[in-house]
Amino acid sequence: MLDRRSFMATVGAASLGSGLTGTAARAVAPSWAPYARALAIDGAGGLGRWPGNEDGSLSADELADARASGLTAMVFTVAPAGRFRFGADGFESAVKAIARQEGLIDLHPDDLARVHSHGDLLAAKAAGKLGIVYTFQETSPLGDDIDRVDVFHGLGVRVVQLTHNKRNLVGDGCMEPGNAGLSAFGRAVVERLNAKKIIVDLAHAGDRTMAEGIAASKASMFISHTGCKALSDLPRCSSDANLKAMADKGGVAGMVWWPYLTRRDQPMAIDLIAHIEHAIQVAGEDHVGLGTDATVSAMPRTPEFEKENREYIADMVEDGVFETGRPPDLYLFIPDLNDVRRFEMLAGMLSARGHSDARIEKVLGGNFARVMKDVWG
Repeated sequence: MLDRRSFMATVGAASLGSGLTGTAARAVAPSWAPYARALAIDGAGGLGRWPGNEDGSLSADELADARASGLTAMVFTVAPAGRFRFGADGFESAVKAIARQEGLIDLHPDDLARVHSHGDLLAAKAAGKLGIVYTFQETSPLGDDIDRVDVFHGLGVRVVQLTHNKRNLVGDGCMEPGNAGLSAFGRAVVERLNAKKIIVDLAHAGDRTMAEGIAASKASMFISHTGCKALSDLPRCSSDANLKAMADKGGVAGMVWWPYLTRRDQPMAIDLIAHIEHAIQVAGEDHVGLGTDATVSAMPRTPEFEKENREYIADMVEDGVFETGRPPDLYLFIPDLNDVRRFEMLAGMLSARGHSDARIEKVLGGNFARVMKDVWG
């Protein structure tokens, strides 16, 4: 679905840290019996196997991965994509990206389903299809024209992330040292998103932008893929104060599966669990979810992948996305949760730690589904 470079840049590359294939890993993975009934929703997901397909297609194996994952739905980035997001053609490129994704769903109606409403979500679950929820990972496609919110709603966009790492017209992203917060235009965008029943997403926002976005929104919101700053004091993570404020407004924070969970080493499942448990302690079990920022597919660690991954991590360190001193073979996935059934594997681990089935179902996606119902109807 993605070319090789875009695959690395956009959704990570859900590859193997253990050297096993996804099928082999599943043979010894902890399972969780209620998984079949759960609404499992990835707050930041993708499709495709590394290294991606140049023509944007999905292979039979990639579609099989989506079915095997057991996911009900994923919040799927249609635009912007790539390193440069602020060109004058932002609107046009976003419209084209949505059209391409619409065509892909039309090609695979037995496997994929559009999700525009909570009813669509339940229908996807009942039919055994993977629901696709369109999102933007920042607001440059709007330009300075707030009426484009209405246009994109008509094209199926149901979640909008206000900022990425950089500053835009709406506010400061998490990598901006000025931490200037939400702009006047940004407040107007939040108001229009609320009016059109589009979920506001505050992932990647700076601390002040996040706090002000939470305060400005009249509806429950997402922080679709984040971590807990109290455990890993990095810009991509959220403070306890923001997590609590988000919960007080009925929102959900999805715990990310990228190397923001630790400051130095490769995160493992126990690190993700620590962030989940801390978020539950701070925000409550009704306000925590999962946002992998990765594809559903698992792939073998080939020499080609290892080489390209090292190059990409080096670029990320140079760009300031990751700190210097990180391992050169850092991975944008969690090695001991590398399997298409990773949500079930995590559920089994949480169950073994004494978390109730009801709580686990909320974290796997029930909480995201509640906000979808609350906002979309």
